[in-house]
Amino acid sequence: MTADPIPEQAVKPKQDPIDLLIAIEEASVAPTRPEYVEGMAIVPPQPNDHHNDGAGELYYQFRAAGVRLAGFNNGYRAAHKDGSTMALMVPDFYVRRRRPSELDEAYSKANKGWYPIDMLALVGEITSTNHETDTGPKLRAYAAAGVPVYVLIDRHSKTAHCYTDPVLPGDDPTEAYYATDDKVNFGEPLPLPTPYPTLDTKPFVDN
Repeated sequence: MTADPIPEQAVKPKQDPIDLLIAIEEASVAPTRPEYVEGMAIVPPQPNDHHNDGAGELYYQFRAAGVRLAGFNNGYRAAHKDGSTMALMVPDFYVRRRRPSELDEAYSKANKGWYPIDMLALVGEITSTNHETDTGPKLRAYAAAGVPVYVLIDRHSKTAHCYTDPVLPGDDPTEAYYATDDKVNFGEPLPLPTPYPTLDTKPFVDN
């Protein structure tokens, strides 16, 4: 007697991280904008006034210097080579390469509000209580996506960084890094590459 073959179990489709973050937003009592980095859904702590005041100061410095494409609040998606989602991040501030084109808006619509990360020429993060996220996974994700400049205000170490020259040595985005790190202590000017202004970090001294 021949045994009947065992039917293969149906394989559930892999959940897109975008849908995972939507589910987290819907489940949260307080307003939140979760992010996705290195396979982890990250719910950032509610930013305090010092954080937001510092982000506003830096945004103003870019706009005052004539950098009209400086902005904040938009979310950006980085993709693996196969097109699947690699990272979903909401920088504290950024400088875009361009205003959203029709193609960019179509991409955002298809990805439920996330713009393509290749729109960004510079990203900036100000650390909160989970400072390891900005100094580790998000730094590597920005480098893997090829974002040319990463400005990091590290309130834990009281240092400001301008990371440049992103490197992705292989296919693993967790191995990505920035080859150059120009670092200053809070209160010292932070030089950025042309055409960006030198940033005044004094607003963070008392924070």
